[in-house]
Amino acid sequence: MFRDKYSKRDFNDQPETPPPTYSEPEHKTFPSGYRIALDASSDFPPLSSTGEPPCLDADEKSPVFIGSALMADHSVHPCKIAPGLLPACRVPYAGVELAHYGRYDLLPFDPATMEWVTTSRGRIPYGREPVQGGMEEEGSPLYHAIGVVDGVRVPGKTGVHLVRVFAASRSFVNTTLEWLQHSFWW
Repeated sequence: MFRDKYSKRDFNDQPETPPPTYSEPEHKTFPSGYRIALDASSDFPPLSSTGEPPCLDADEKSPVFIGSALMADHSVHPCKIAPGLLPACRVPYAGVELAHYGRYDLLPFDPATMEWVTTSRGRIPYGREPVQGGMEEEGSPLYHAIGVVDGVRVPGKTGVHLVRVFAASRSFVNTTLEWLQHSFWW
Protein backbone atom coordinates (compact mmCIF):
# COMPACT_ATOMS: atom_id res chain seq x y z
CA MET A 1 0.00 0.00 0.00
CA PHE A 2 1.52 3.34 -1.14
CA ARG A 3 0.90 6.52 0.87
CA ASP A 4 1.61 10.12 -0.13
CA LYS A 5 3.99 11.47 2.53
CA TYR A 6 2.35 14.95 2.41
CA SER A 7 -1.34 14.15 2.64
CA LYS A 8 -1.09 10.65 4.10
CA ARG A 9 -3.57 9.63 1.38
CA ASP A 10 -3.71 5.95 0.46
CA PHE A 11 -3.40 5.81 -3.36
CA ASN A 12 -4.80 2.27 -3.44
CA ASP A 13 -8.03 3.63 -2.03
CA GLN A 14 -9.37 5.25 -5.24
CA PRO A 15 -13.00 6.36 -5.66
CA GLU A 16 -15.17 3.89 -7.55
CA THR A 17 -16.77 6.45 -9.84
CA PRO A 18 -14.55 8.30 -12.32
CA PRO A 19 -14.65 12.10 -12.48
CA PRO A 20 -17.22 13.59 -14.87
CA THR A 21 -16.24 14.06 -18.49
CA TYR A 22 -16.33 17.56 -19.85
CA SER A 23 -17.32 18.24 -23.42
CA GLU A 24 -16.85 21.27 -25.65
CA PRO A 25 -19.71 23.77 -25.50
CA GLU A 26 -22.29 23.75 -28.27
CA HIS A 27 -21.28 27.30 -29.29
CA LYS A 28 -17.71 28.42 -28.91
CA THR A 29 -17.04 32.15 -28.86
CA PHE A 30 -13.96 34.27 -28.53
CA PRO A 31 -13.76 36.49 -25.42
CA SER A 32 -14.38 39.57 -27.55
CA GLY A 33 -16.12 37.77 -30.40
CA TYR A 34 -15.06 36.65 -33.86
CA ARG A 35 -14.04 39.67 -35.96
CA ILE A 36 -13.62 40.51 -39.64
CA ALA A 37 -10.58 42.71 -40.41
CA LEU A 38 -11.33 45.65 -42.76
CA ASP A 39 -10.03 49.09 -43.74
CA ALA A 40 -11.33 52.02 -45.79
CA SER A 41 -10.31 50.34 -49.08
CA SER A 42 -11.89 46.94 -48.26
CA ASP A 43 -14.94 45.64 -50.05
CA PHE A 44 -17.71 45.26 -47.50
CA PRO A 45 -18.29 41.57 -46.65
CA PRO A 46 -21.59 39.87 -47.54
CA LEU A 47 -24.43 39.47 -45.05
CA SER A 48 -23.54 35.76 -44.80
CA SER A 49 -20.27 36.86 -43.09
CA THR A 50 -21.46 39.87 -41.11
CA GLY A 51 -24.78 38.50 -39.88
CA GLU A 52 -27.76 40.78 -39.36
CA PRO A 53 -26.86 44.33 -38.29
CA PRO A 54 -27.68 45.16 -34.66
CA CYS A 55 -28.83 48.68 -35.68
CA LEU A 56 -30.35 50.58 -38.58
CA ASP A 57 -29.57 54.15 -39.59
CA ALA A 58 -32.13 56.98 -39.36
CA ASP A 59 -33.70 55.93 -42.69
CA GLU A 60 -34.66 52.63 -40.95
CA LYS A 61 -33.17 50.67 -43.89
CA SER A 62 -29.39 51.18 -43.93
CA PRO A 63 -27.49 48.65 -41.79
CA VAL A 64 -25.16 49.77 -38.99
CA PHE A 65 -22.72 47.26 -37.51
CA ILE A 66 -20.40 47.31 -34.51
CA GLY A 67 -16.64 47.03 -34.54
CA SER A 68 -13.32 48.13 -33.13
CA ALA A 69 -11.05 50.73 -34.72
CA LEU A 70 -7.27 50.55 -34.33
CA MET A 71 -6.20 54.13 -33.63
CA ALA A 72 -2.89 55.88 -34.39
CA ASP A 73 -2.12 56.27 -30.64
CA HIS A 74 -2.21 52.45 -30.30
CA SER A 75 -5.56 52.48 -28.52
CA VAL A 76 -8.52 50.49 -29.87
CA HIS A 77 -11.98 52.05 -29.75
CA PRO A 78 -15.45 50.56 -30.27
CA CYS A 79 -16.98 52.05 -33.40
CA LYS A 80 -19.99 52.00 -35.66
CA ILE A 81 -19.67 50.65 -39.17
CA ALA A 82 -22.17 51.93 -41.72
CA PRO A 83 -21.48 50.57 -45.23
CA GLY A 84 -23.43 53.47 -46.77
CA LEU A 85 -20.92 56.03 -45.44
CA LEU A 86 -17.47 56.79 -46.84
CA PRO A 87 -15.48 55.71 -44.98
CA ALA A 88 -17.77 53.16 -43.36
CA CYS A 89 -16.05 53.27 -39.95
CA ARG A 90 -16.87 56.08 -37.51
CA VAL A 91 -15.37 56.42 -34.03
CA PRO A 92 -16.85 58.46 -31.17
CA TYR A 93 -13.73 60.19 -29.84
CA ALA A 94 -13.16 63.35 -27.79
CA GLY A 95 -16.76 64.49 -28.21
CA VAL A 96 -16.94 64.14 -31.99
CA GLU A 97 -17.50 61.35 -34.49
CA LEU A 98 -14.28 60.72 -36.44
CA ALA A 99 -14.14 59.19 -39.90
CA HIS A 100 -11.66 56.33 -39.59
CA TYR A 101 -9.54 55.37 -42.62
CA GLY A 102 -7.28 52.84 -40.89
CA ARG A 103 -7.83 49.25 -39.87
CA TYR A 104 -11.00 48.25 -38.06
CA ASP A 105 -12.57 44.93 -37.16
CA LEU A 106 -16.27 44.23 -37.65
CA LEU A 107 -17.84 42.18 -34.86
CA PRO A 108 -20.70 40.10 -36.26
CA PHE A 109 -23.55 40.28 -33.75
CA ASP A 110 -24.53 36.71 -32.86
CA PRO A 111 -27.87 36.57 -31.00
CA ALA A 112 -27.11 32.97 -29.94
CA THR A 113 -24.12 34.12 -27.88
CA MET A 114 -24.68 37.85 -27.31
CA GLU A 115 -27.40 40.16 -26.09
CA TRP A 116 -27.86 43.86 -25.39
CA VAL A 117 -28.50 44.53 -21.71
CA THR A 118 -29.80 47.81 -20.31
CA THR A 119 -27.86 49.55 -17.55
CA SER A 120 -26.93 53.06 -16.44
CA ARG A 121 -24.17 55.11 -14.79
CA GLY A 122 -21.38 53.02 -16.32
CA ARG A 123 -22.16 49.95 -14.23
CA ILE A 124 -21.64 46.43 -15.53
CA PRO A 125 -24.90 44.55 -14.85
CA TYR A 126 -24.55 41.93 -12.11
CA GLY A 127 -23.71 38.47 -13.43
CA ARG A 128 -22.98 39.73 -16.94
CA GLU A 129 -19.81 39.72 -19.01
CA PRO A 130 -19.50 42.76 -21.30
CA VAL A 131 -17.91 42.34 -24.72
CA GLN A 132 -14.72 44.34 -24.77
CA GLY A 133 -14.40 46.49 -27.86
CA GLY A 134 -11.01 47.98 -27.14
CA MET A 135 -8.93 49.90 -24.65
CA GLU A 136 -7.71 53.40 -23.95
CA GLU A 137 -4.04 54.14 -24.62
CA GLU A 138 -3.27 53.69 -20.89
CA GLY A 139 -5.11 50.33 -20.82
CA SER A 140 -8.61 51.04 -19.42
CA PRO A 141 -11.07 48.67 -21.12
CA LEU A 142 -13.74 50.00 -23.47
CA TYR A 143 -16.94 48.10 -24.21
CA HIS A 144 -19.48 48.06 -27.02
CA ALA A 145 -22.61 50.04 -26.14
CA ILE A 146 -25.63 51.63 -27.79
CA GLY A 147 -26.97 55.10 -27.15
CA VAL A 148 -30.15 56.60 -28.58
CA VAL A 149 -29.66 59.73 -30.72
CA ASP A 150 -32.89 61.40 -31.86
CA GLY A 151 -34.73 58.08 -31.53
CA VAL A 152 -32.08 56.07 -33.44
CA ARG A 153 -30.01 53.35 -31.75
CA VAL A 154 -26.35 54.22 -32.46
CA PRO A 155 -23.38 51.96 -31.64
CA GLY A 156 -20.82 53.59 -29.39
CA LYS A 157 -18.50 52.88 -26.51
CA THR A 158 -18.54 52.95 -22.76
CA GLY A 159 -16.34 51.97 -19.86
CA VAL A 160 -16.57 51.89 -16.10
CA HIS A 161 -14.11 54.83 -16.01
CA LEU A 162 -16.32 56.85 -18.42
CA VAL A 163 -19.66 56.54 -16.54
CA ARG A 164 -21.47 57.29 -19.80
CA VAL A 165 -21.91 56.10 -23.35
CA PHE A 166 -20.38 57.96 -26.28
CA ALA A 167 -22.24 57.58 -29.56
CA ALA A 168 -22.16 59.76 -32.67
CA SER A 169 -21.27 63.26 -31.50
CA ARG A 170 -23.09 63.02 -28.20
CA SER A 171 -22.29 61.83 -24.73
CA PHE A 172 -25.01 60.55 -22.43
CA VAL A 173 -24.46 60.95 -18.70
CA ASN A 174 -26.54 59.01 -16.17
CA THR A 175 -28.92 57.79 -18.84
CA THR A 176 -29.92 54.29 -19.78
CA LEU A 177 -27.64 52.58 -22.23
CA GLU A 178 -27.24 49.09 -23.58
CA TRP A 179 -24.07 47.04 -23.16
CA LEU A 180 -23.25 44.15 -25.45
CA GLN A 181 -23.00 41.06 -23.26
CA HIS A 182 -22.03 37.46 -23.80
CA SER A 183 -25.11 35.42 -23.03
CA PHE A 184 -23.16 32.17 -23.27
CA TRP A 185 -20.08 31.29 -21.25
CA TRP A 186 -17.78 28.32 -21.54
